[in-house]
Amino acid sequence: MINIAIDGPSGAGKSSAARLAAAKLGYVYVDTGAMYRAIGVAALRREIDTLDKDRVLAMLPELDISLTFIDGEQHVMLNGEDVSKAIRLPEASMAASNVSAMPEVRAYLLDLQHKLAAENNCLMDGRDIGTVILPNAQLKIFLTASAEIRAKRRYDELIARGTPVDYDQLLQEIIQRDYNDSHRETAPLKPAEDAVLLDSSDLTLEEMVDRIVGMAQAAAAKEA
Repeated sequence: MINIAIDGPSGAGKSSAARLAAAKLGYVYVDTGAMYRAIGVAALRREIDTLDKDRVLAMLPELDISLTFIDGEQHVMLNGEDVSKAIRLPEASMAASNVSAMPEVRAYLLDLQHKLAAENNCLMDGRDIGTVILPNAQLKIFLTASAEIRAKRRYDELIARGTPVDYDQLLQEIIQRDYNDSHRETAPLKPAEDAVLLDSSDLTLEEMVDRIVGMAQAAAAKEA
């Protein structure tokens, strides 16, 4: 199977670019960040502080998280409910950052991630795909952009969905999440040693997708 790992900070365009690139390649798209967001949403709905490790871990056996693909698009299911929209709200982002710092939460999702990669040509994105989840991926990309650009993209996305949001607050949340993700003890955000760095600050979504598809096709050809 051909596995492509795309890592990078929040708001760099990973999910949008990876989803479209996977569709062009005919690969399964796996958004691991969505899985952590689902756990974060589950905690918030139970009024659990996402920094309260004991309560978060106690909740895990009650959760059934799965991915389903409808017309090639990933949908995240939480106990039978499609939470694909709920996990994209701003409060889900910090909740995901908090729970993803817990080794036990990462271990809880690891088997599902490995199974998807073993059974499919897949393009998987997250924070530690190339360094931890798929260290033997044929292609590793670290996709990044400036914090200001990432905040503006997230702002535009939420406004387009009709969700009121403050740009300055979003920017601060992104800066804080960058710090949290890169300084956590377990699987910190960092490029794999053999990752290709792709700065998307000045790229359109279409340009990002074209670059990813081109690199993926080259990697698949080399594997063949």
